[in-house]
Amino acid sequence: MTDVSQISEFGKILIFLITGIIMVCVIFFINRLLAPNNPNYEKLTSYECGEEPTGNAWLPFNSRFYVIALIFLLFDVEMVFIFPWATVFGSHEIIAQDARWGWFSLAEMFIFLGILILGLVYVWSKGDLEWIKAKPIIPTTDVNIPASFYEKLNLEQSKYTVKAFSLGNEATEEAVVVAEAVEAAPPIRKPMFKPTFKKPGNE
Repeated sequence: MTDVSQISEFGKILIFLITGIIMVCVIFFINRLLAPNNPNYEKLTSYECGEEPTGNAWLPFNSRFYVIALIFLLFDVEMVFIFPWATVFGSHEIIAQDARWGWFSLAEMFIFLGILILGLVYVWSKGDLEWIKAKPIIPTTDVNIPASFYEKLNLEQSKYTVKAFSLGNEATEEAVVVAEAVEAAPPIRKPMFKPTFKKPGNE
């Protein structure tokens, strides 16, 4: 008479998870008992790659970190696809049934890796992998406006001077000058005749 397993496969996974959680809690408890606890200012400061943290944490984030993280994520996801491919490619049972599966999976992986390598070459040629670029990239446009027009516009703008803003008596002096200019303006002449309108029916 064969013995029947009283624990299903899901029960084994549950026991494995419970054992892992208990072991982690036991290790943390032993660490709490044995490890010395001497907090000071240096230990309580946040760690910033070996540098002393200064200023506020809410600072503008450099976009180069985002580009490097995307490239890393791209090739990290690539490994997730390579593992199941390796199991299919290395399965002797599948290849024994039909040898074309081996060549098909090999060609598929070469195409997949080729697309990723093309993406890496494109990012590399654009210079996104260089943290500090040697030459600044000057933005260019496809507008057909000649450069002499911009030079002429800059020369015309240099004729005008912008006065510095102040809250002193300069504003009142300017107001007085404007008021005097309004008073010195010639008065508006009144018309020489007064128009009269006849009421209808009085003719």
